[in-house]
Amino acid sequence: MRKSFVIEAVMIAVYGELLAPSQPVDYLVPYSTIRELYELRDSQEPIMPDANDEKHVRTKIAELIDLLEQPFYRKQLERALTVPWAKAPLLLSEGVTFTVVSSYDNEEYGEAFDPIETELILTAIREQTPLLTDQPDFIVKLIEGEIPVQVYDLDDFEFAVEDDTE
Repeated sequence: MRKSFVIEAVMIAVYGELLAPSQPVDYLVPYSTIRELYELRDSQEPIMPDANDEKHVRTKIAELIDLLEQPFYRKQLERALTVPWAKAPLLLSEGVTFTVVSSYDNEEYGEAFDPIETELILTAIREQTPLLTDQPDFIVKLIEGEIPVQVYDLDDFEFAVEDDTE
């Protein structure tokens, strides 16, 4: 059975294990996090504390951007972005689908969460899919805000893939 998770695009670039799950996975990625990849690529601000990790992550971000800019994928993305909540599924490998969601921030959670966090939340609620994150403070805000989403820490990725609870 294919598992689905709402996730930020940069996490796909940073964490290689996400591309080699033990079971088939569909990552639902709000489009705003794709835009964030371009910002990270063009930024001079460090992404990672270690220089070697920084170079590796920037390379992976560039590779992901290059993949998304291939004509076939770009056409699918452009078509999906014309309609709110439309999806563009992109096959990354036999076991991994990267589905870009044309989500938008309607400020429903704007007081407590930034726009990207809000889009992650809204996508998870709309798709009734767990959220996967590497940000403990985001998890705490979700719990404290009693946001109705299931969330997994990235450290629990393999458990999340194998978990049968919905």
